[in-house]
Amino acid sequence: MAVLFGGASSEHAISCISAAAVIIALRDAGFAVTPIVITPRGAWCLFDGAVEDLTPRGGVLPSIDPGPADVTVALDWTSPGLIIRGERVPVDAAFPVLHGPWGEDGTVQGLLEVAGIPYVGSGVLASAAAMDKITMKRLLRDAGLPIGTWQALGADESATDIRLDPPVFVKPSRAGSSRGITRVAGREDLAAAVSAAREYDPRVMVESAITNAREIECAVRELPHGDIAASCCAEIIVDDAHDFYDFDAKYIETGVELQVPADLPSAVQDRIRNLALRAFEALGCAGLARVDFFLHDDGTILINEVNTMPGFTPISMFPRMWEASGVPYPDLVRTLVERAINAGTGLR
Repeated sequence: MAVLFGGASSEHAISCISAAAVIIALRDAGFAVTPIVITPRGAWCLFDGAVEDLTPRGGVLPSIDPGPADVTVALDWTSPGLIIRGERVPVDAAFPVLHGPWGEDGTVQGLLEVAGIPYVGSGVLASAAAMDKITMKRLLRDAGLPIGTWQALGADESATDIRLDPPVFVKPSRAGSSRGITRVAGREDLAAAVSAAREYDPRVMVESAITNAREIECAVRELPHGDIAASCCAEIIVDDAHDFYDFDAKYIETGVELQVPADLPSAVQDRIRNLALRAFEALGCAGLARVDFFLHDDGTILINEVNTMPGFTPISMFPRMWEASGVPYPDLVRTLVERAINAGTGLR
């Protein structure tokens, strides 16, 4: 069993933290784990270090770069595997614990498909569609699912082309962990926000700010034989020190309360769980996803986004929602791998 983590995206550190917990859970479940780190410069390397090296120390996020690449993918469907330091290593499945571009966006999934290696999570199309917020919004809209007001800003467009009135959020279309996102209160700040987003992606999405709404999340997973299930819901409560649930609030600072399960009437929770399943199917997801929502006081529910490889530490929202739904972390990891092996490769 290969665990792929790290990556060349801005979410390298978050991937390392998630991978540490996945590796421990797989080993505890009896899997022989081959940890492969993708360095910030894109080199594939066998990870020889301790799992503890993948976790934050003294408030410093991990960055793993063992040196020159020593791992390649064997392109032979009759004997799927990796070539590690010159030796062929069979691989039953891969768990790509990768967040952001060049990992969560269908690129690595495509490589694994070409190599005939089964893998945890969505296929090429769903991974790419969910990673690109503009494409995701279009697919959700076309499926008749409730979303907020938004606008795509093409690579040849500028802040002067933004039709929405502030307050708005300006976001890179293909980035995660709230990287490059700015909340803009006045039109005079739009240009700087667009520039900040384009540090991560030339494609930019602008969304009308949704105020006075609760941030609710729901986890979806495929069971080993293909049925899909939704977890209980959870709520993110951000204090006044943060304009929104940004990178620092998620991973560095305090001031964020995570309520699992969320304090919601059962009827509202059922509606959210149903919408999460519909969003999962609308994008053609597989394996797992976390669906994020806004809930207004009048009962209006809007889908914010779908994340096909959410954070995976035991205290991340996806595992915590399943823990509260009666699925412990080790069982969650094991059943996701079982589903990947049963599903195999091919069109999804």
